[in-house]
Formats: sequence, C-alpha cells, structure tokens
Amino acid sequence: MKRRLDELLVARGLAESRSAAQRLVLEGKVRVQDVPSPKPGNAYSEGIGIEILAPERFVSRGGEKLEGAFQAFGLNVEGLSCLDVGASTGGFTDCLLQHGAARVIALDVGHDQFHPRLRADSRVTVIEK
Repeated sequence: MKRRLDELLVARGLAESRSAAQRLVLEGKVRVQDVPSPKPGNAYSEGIGIEILAPERFVSRGGEKLEGAFQAFGLNVEGLSCLDVGASTGGFTDCLLQHGAARVIALDVGHDQFHPRLRADSRVTVIEK
C-alpha cells in the first residue's frame, strides 16, 4: 500500500507533524531512494528508503528566525532569564534554551499549542490563557 510522503515521515518518527514533514520536503531536505522528492503528497510504498538531509533544529520556524538574529547581532543569553511573549509552539523558547538561557517564561494567550518537550523542561515556565 502506498502512502503520502509527509505521512510516512511522521509514521517513521522523522518529523513531528505533517506540517513539519511538508516543510522538510519543500525545503529539499528529504531524499527518497537517494533522489530529492519535491512534493510532500507524492505516494510511496511503506518500505521505501527515506533520508532526512538536515533535521529541524527547533520545534518551529520561530526558532530559525531567532537564530538569524543571534548570528546577525551576536546576541548572548547564556545564564539569563528570558521572556517569550506570544510563545505559540515555542520556537523562540527552544532557541533561547539552546543558546544557554537559564530560564524562559513562555507567555501566550492561546492554550495547548506549546510543544510538549519544552513544556516538560524544568527551565521553562508556561503561562497560557
């Protein structure tokens, strides 16, 4: 039986969600049988060889955006307490922690969007509506 590539990536634990899988495919980070696959909706057999060229570093694109700011401005948050306003899934929080923040307060008016891995991190305090 054939399945969509994005579904296969999630089923194999190579992506956390279909949207994350789709992003990996569209960014050219997925190869199927050593060939780039340009469409997340392409169907493949269950046992086909799939390779992720560069796994996602952060829980969301927000972390990638903040990473650019860290590089451009030479930011240093090591040992600091930080506030992530509008935390959503926690991409900024993830980036701050990976750059050595001692603690992050993640604030959002939504609820149940914050990534479970970050929610379980003792350095993170989540405040949601």
